[in-house]
Amino acid sequence: MEAFGQFIPLILIFGIMYFLLIRPQQKKMKEHQGMVNALRRGDKVITQGGLIGKVSKVKDDANEIEVELAEGVKVQVVRSTIASVVSKTEPAEG
Repeated sequence: MEAFGQFIPLILIFGIMYFLLIRPQQKKMKEHQGMVNALRRGDKVITQGGLIGKVSKVKDDANEIEVELAEGVKVQVVRSTIASVVSKTEPAEG
């Protein structure tokens, strides 16, 4: 019984670490994954490198999208490197 009492502080520390660090990070990762999966053509995005552009093509089978940085300047970007979506486009009707 005394040995179990010595592990109680370690269990409490792990519990606190889980709720303060691990769980919020997992939630943030899920939100980011949802945002990346919801990308559509015409969305204005910011990459982790700080580039701002408009999504010109979404490749469903690949893990990359095409972003237009300026008129005629298009780059291939890995989906997970999209930091945020500045403005969303409305879904096309029909």
